[in-house]
Amino acid sequence: MKVQKFDEEERRFRFGENWIDFLSLIDESRIVESDRALKDFLKAEDLTGKSFIDVGSGSGLSSLSARRMGAEILSFDYDPQSVACTKELRHRYFPGDDQWEVMQGSILDKEFVDTLGTFDICYSWGVLHHTGALWDALNQVDNLVKSGGLLYVALYNDEGWISKVWYGIKKMYNTHIALKLVLTLIMFSVFFLVGLFSDVCRLKNPFVRFRDHKKLRGMSLVHDWKDWLGGFPYEVSSPKKVNSFFEEKNYKLVNFKKPIYGFGCNYYLFRKM
Repeated sequence: MKVQKFDEEERRFRFGENWIDFLSLIDESRIVESDRALKDFLKAEDLTGKSFIDVGSGSGLSSLSARRMGAEILSFDYDPQSVACTKELRHRYFPGDDQWEVMQGSILDKEFVDTLGTFDICYSWGVLHHTGALWDALNQVDNLVKSGGLLYVALYNDEGWISKVWYGIKKMYNTHIALKLVLTLIMFSVFFLVGLFSDVCRLKNPFVRFRDHKKLRGMSLVHDWKDWLGGFPYEVSSPKKVNSFFEEKNYKLVNFKKPIYGFGCNYYLFRKM
């Protein structure tokens, strides 16, 4: 049997398909957890009077949280299905709202970015390392931050050879349909069994892991597994390199969080001086 190959555009993981499926799970309990996570890291309860740009809005959940906090929102994403998800959340919770704009565009498109202006808060969670040009993307987000404004980015941590292994897995996942199916079966089983073993060793109910995952920014464990396994292009960065990059651009690091298991995202909050 001939294995069907993906073409060049299809090598890019279709994040929007995952977000469309996730959309049916979004309820008030998940939104509250997303609100809490955003407030905690920004160290702010209210964003009234602030402008907020969500670079790579995905499902739109973070944009929704920022809007609930009172910010004026501009959300954009490269993936048209992600744009549709964000528009759907705006329609559900802020119908007809003129303080929340949703657009399609790429952070790597300089002409597009130059039309957007600058913002009090520039937010991009788990997006820029999937552009295929991480450092160009970081240069571009700098152009969206006002003087004195905040930049909140989450970027995959560099774990050396482990990150190289994951690069290979993700690339294979997006190369052949047969490999996608096989890797999904294998890796989802691994994710489940590792979690099960950890829970049993700590005398925890394994099902609580699935129920409580929404406490992490309102997310879904299975959708996060799929996002992690398929997310390609894929680049990593070290805190030292990211901090140095933004220090040269006159930013100050004001908050930072490491990934729990090493190969997840580092969270950075910078202020532009």
